Amino acid sequence: MSESEPDEPSGTASTNETESADETDAPADTESADDTRSDEVEGDSHYAFWADEVADAIEARDPEEPIVVKGGISPSGVPHLGNVNEIMRGYFVAEVLRERGWAVRQVFTTDDRDPLRKLPRKLADLDGNIVDLGDVNAGALGRNLGHAYTDIPDPFGCCDSYGDHFSTLIAESAELLDVPIDVVSTTELYESGRMDDVVEHVLRNREQAREVLSEYQDKVDEDYVPFNPFCSNCGKVTETVTGVNVDERTVEYRCTDIEAGNRTIEGCDHEGTAIFREGKLPWRFEWPAQWQVLGVDFEPFGKDHAEGSWPSGVDIAETVLDIEPPEPMVYEWFTLDGEPFSSSEGNVVLAHDVLELLDPEVVRFFFAKDPNRARDFSIERLDQLVDEFDRVERLYYGEESGTEQEERRAERVYPFLVSLTDVPPEALAKSELFEAVADGEAEHAVTFDHNDTHDRERRREFVDEAFRQRVRLPYTFAAVLGMFDDDSARMATAKKEGHVADDDPEWAVEDAFGRVALASEWADRTDNEYNYTVARTEMPDVSVDGDTATALDDLADFVAEGADGEAIQGEIYESARRHDLDVGGFFAVGYQLFFGETEGPQLGYFLDDLDREFVVGRLRREA
Repeated sequence: MSESEPDEPSGTASTNETESADETDAPADTESADDTRSDEVEGDSHYAFWADEVADAIEARDPEEPIVVKGGISPSGVPHLGNVNEIMRGYFVAEVLRERGWAVRQVFTTDDRDPLRKLPRKLADLDGNIVDLGDVNAGALGRNLGHAYTDIPDPFGCCDSYGDHFSTLIAESAELLDVPIDVVSTTELYESGRMDDVVEHVLRNREQAREVLSEYQDKVDEDYVPFNPFCSNCGKVTETVTGVNVDERTVEYRCTDIEAGNRTIEGCDHEGTAIFREGKLPWRFEWPAQWQVLGVDFEPFGKDHAEGSWPSGVDIAETVLDIEPPEPMVYEWFTLDGEPFSSSEGNVVLAHDVLELLDPEVVRFFFAKDPNRARDFSIERLDQLVDEFDRVERLYYGEESGTEQEERRAERVYPFLVSLTDVPPEALAKSELFEAVADGEAEHAVTFDHNDTHDRERRREFVDEAFRQRVRLPYTFAAVLGMFDDDSARMATAKKEGHVADDDPEWAVEDAFGRVALASEWADRTDNEYNYTVARTEMPDVSVDGDTATALDDLADFVAEGADGEAIQGEIYESARRHDLDVGGFFAVGYQLFFGETEGPQLGYFLDDLDREFVVGRLRREA
């Protein structure tokens, strides 16, 4: 859910959300690896996956089909990865319910009927590129403060409105992760008349509505009317309603100033009449009204709403609308590299960006973690998140042993992480479980309906059987391969290190090497120790004196004996000292031999990541 009232925090659309990518940087009492459980009851693991607990609560309500899972956001700035949190939490609950045989509709409302109250500093184009406000038609926004997002021209000029642009980005984020959502425009709900009945009910019972809201907001006085028309003269929203005709479904208004944080958006003082479709409910009423109109059964929301917005929403739903509120779930926020998400400060990352660094199933794994724990999505330490996912995958396939609890979680959670959209078409075709889609008909090799029981059974059969043959390159090893300037050397090294076997399916090997591009992009963006190029195809032109040559030969012999990275690092120092060489100069020679540069990562540890035969040959200056 979301909100944009001036006296409220920004909800799930907030730019200061918080949650963490891996358990290695979490407090000491946090779960490690597959932290996907819901809770523990008196020390016993009650649920292997938190989404099962939520699904149980929803089923206990005796819902009708389709079960409706909802999320929402108010368009503002950049729809970043923190906003995807709400989509993914709802998705896992929806998938558990579908597994149990329920038809589920997942909706995501964009509250694009909200007025623009301040100018964002950052925006994103439809490719996910973040730009400054000065790089687009900023005037389209600046001239329209106080107007509904859907009445503001798209500053990029590619969509019908700013609101539509934002909604498109949200829809794309979900599609990239293969989450089937229906993006619902709040403007469309009003303009189509779907909100008319609930608006009429609220205004007919406005005395009661005023009394309920006054328990939560001090600004509610005897003149308060829970409806905000848009001025027919200037187009801005106004909060001053001077008369209500419920039977005619109209209100009288005067266009007055509205407060927007530290600034005032001036009204034009026009007096007029608006029908219900020409305005909106204040957010505190609009949220429960959406529950009624959309038939919502479950909605997750950030912890900021747990003590304010949610209690008022429940009270309004039960007391004013006479409906049952949906099953709630409060989730913790997560930070980005230790700092709150902030469009204005540029501390944002979109799903588009993350999928240039990670496999989609790894991103899903991050959101499958326990929603009750704050965590950090660390770009610097993405390798640790990938290692966690890879271990859960190995546990699922019985390729590695863990504790009983770890194995139970992996067995429960892993099948929800794999999407057929991630799988090479060749693998699907060979499985003979799916009919291939003709070229040009779809982006992926097969069609898949999340609500189709047969499709879900076939997907599970594919995951348990054919996909068992998948190949995974460890993320940092993939980053090392990305340093090679020779594709054949990459394959030879992967085979020599035991990550690829001669009998591995061609589709699995090709898919595994896709991680090389991801890890290379990670190395480039973080400029870490893998952001170098190993000169394998040609020997760098390095001249050394006799003592240095002897020291290099000694080091080569040491590496050939099977020493690990720490030992190699120590031996580099010792070799230099034994031959009375400057240690820094000896390291520089090593960097020149492997990178053609005079500096680089910690050399000993890096050499341990390379295939030993190549390292020994290069230290001996062999062609």
